[in-house]
Amino acid sequence: MESIEITVATGRHPTVVDLTSEAAAFVSGRGDGLLSVFVPHATAGLAIIETGAGSDSDLLASIDDLLPAQEGRWRHRHGSPGHGRDHVLPAWIAPSVTVPVIGGRMTLGTWQSLVLVDTNGDNPTRRVRFSFIAG
Repeated sequence: MESIEITVATGRHPTVVDLTSEAAAFVSGRGDGLLSVFVPHATAGLAIIETGAGSDSDLLASIDDLLPAQEGRWRHRHGSPGHGRDHVLPAWIAPSVTVPVIGGRMTLGTWQSLVLVDTNGDNPTRRVRFSFIAG
């Protein structure tokens, strides 16, 4: 297995960060196998969605609908108001994804992108691990 870790600046507000180009560069020329992507944080997740057509904002809006950040709603109390929802997020948006790689290229669909989803403004940087398992 080959593996690297990158650091991603996510800022102080909920965000969706496109990691597709970084992932594509990592698997380029590696042949056939699986790309495993993992974010080692209790308050972030990974998703495969369409980006650039408003889906990023739609995803964040749906998170707000499903997991409102309102103060007093969550039992988890450390961090900024509403931070408890950030700790629930990985149950809905998993901290890992696996993508098949054929001929050194991810087999994502035409409009699919690999994204980091981070609603936790308390941590403005994230680590993301890319691992390639040859097959």
